[in-house]
Amino acid sequence: MIYFLLFYEFFKIGLFAIGGGLVTVPFLFDLADEYSWYSAKELTDMIAISESTPGPIGVNMATFAGFSVAGVWGGIIATLGLVTPSLIVIIIIARLMDKYSCNMRVHNILAGIRPAVLALILFAGIEIAKISITNLLSGLVLAILVVLIRFWKKSPIFYLCVSAILGIVLKL
Repeated sequence: MIYFLLFYEFFKIGLFAIGGGLVTVPFLFDLADEYSWYSAKELTDMIAISESTPGPIGVNMATFAGFSVAGVWGGIIATLGLVTPSLIVIIIIARLMDKYSCNMRVHNILAGIRPAVLALILFAGIEIAKISITNLLSGLVLAILVVLIRFWKKSPIFYLCVSAILGIVLKL
C-alpha cells in the first residue's frame, strides 16, 4: 500500500510541478504536513542534498523522500511517480507542438503559467528561509553570500563549498 501511495503522491507532484525541481518544494511541504514521512527540517536537508548532488533536483528529492519512507523500492517508486507525468505530457506536446506552435492561445497559456511558476519558486524560497534562518548568524551568512553571489561572479560549486565549510565551522 505504501508503494501505491508514494507513486500516487509523487505522480500528482510531477503532474503539477511545471517549471523545474524547485517548484516541487511547496508540494513536498504539503506532503510533510499530510504524512509523517519526513519533517520540515528533514525537507530542508533533503533540498540541500538534492541541490548539491548531480541530477535534476525534483528527481533527487523524490528519490530521497521515497527512500526515507520505504527504502530502495520506495525511492524507485517515488521517482517513477514523479517522472511519469512528464513523460506522458512531453509525448503529447511533441505530437501537438508542430500543429499548434503558432497558435496565439498556446502562447497565452504558456505566458499565463510563468507567473504561477515564479510564485511557487518564491514560496519555496520563503519556506526554506523560515526553517533555515534560525539565528542572527545564519541570517548574516545568507546576506553576505547573497551580496557575494551578486557582485563576485564565481562558480556555484565555489559557493556550495564555501557554504558547506561555513556550516561546519559555525555549526549552522
